[in-house]
Amino acid sequence: MLVNFSLLIQAPLLNVQLMLDGLFIGAIFALAAYGLALVWGVMNVKNLAQGEFVIMGGYIAWYMGTLGIHPILALPVAAVLMFGFGWVLYVTIIRRVIARDLFTSLLATFGIALVIQQALNLAFGPAVQSAHSGFEIRSFFDGMVTVADIKFVSFGLCVLLAGAVVLFMKRSRMGQAIRATAQDARAAKVMGIDTERVYAFTYSLNCAICGAAGVLVSMIWVIQPFYGVPHSIRAFVIVTAAGLGNLPGVILAGLGLGLAEQYSGFVLGAQFQQATVVGLLVIVLIWRQYLLIKHRQVVR
Repeated sequence: MLVNFSLLIQAPLLNVQLMLDGLFIGAIFALAAYGLALVWGVMNVKNLAQGEFVIMGGYIAWYMGTLGIHPILALPVAAVLMFGFGWVLYVTIIRRVIARDLFTSLLATFGIALVIQQALNLAFGPAVQSAHSGFEIRSFFDGMVTVADIKFVSFGLCVLLAGAVVLFMKRSRMGQAIRATAQDARAAKVMGIDTERVYAFTYSLNCAICGAAGVLVSMIWVIQPFYGVPHSIRAFVIVTAAGLGNLPGVILAGLGLGLAEQYSGFVLGAQFQQATVVGLLVIVLIWRQYLLIKHRQVVR
């Protein structure tokens, strides 16, 4: 560990490499986390199947790649298919747990995650897969820093998708209905908003966002049927740290988590990379609890 840490000091360009990789992958983390923030904020459902939705999107891109279709073209296909999948899930399962307690929604979405994992395993096998974009890898500083073109493309697509979602939430009637329902569902219903349709659309939109994020993950990283859990934990870390409805906070937390993972993987070793995510979740929860206790003391 000390040797790796000293390398960061002796070779500053390693920091540039780690920072770039962290920012590129962190943008995708933020995109998937924003979908969770929507579902959590509007429906009060803690979706434990978030990561599985991401992996599903990745497999759609990978499978289309095996058919000779470029994985980037799978992005709108994955978004549409996952939107429909999310609507079916809502109608069959999620609508029945919205009014229930926290543990009911956690158990329901955890069950969905297990079913998706096994279905993907049966359909595609347990092998690790990656969608090949065919883009070049560029070298900088005499080969000391390398960045694949697909990472630049993925980062740009993340920005475009996030911007499109923000514009949709602010300008469209459905976006305004979603925001009104998030503020007060009962008042929104009294004002004539079909909250049931809003819930269905919100959950489906989350699935579509995750599907698009999964396409990008499959091109710059790897996918496997049981790799959804780390993505779910990352999304929870980001949303918990940023707070609901705080898009700038989600973006910053996502980028920060990407950087933290890259640095921990280099300094501590790849085997501790996922442990860093779990550790950050624990730290964020403890910090949130401390702030809550402090706020209660001030009120008293």
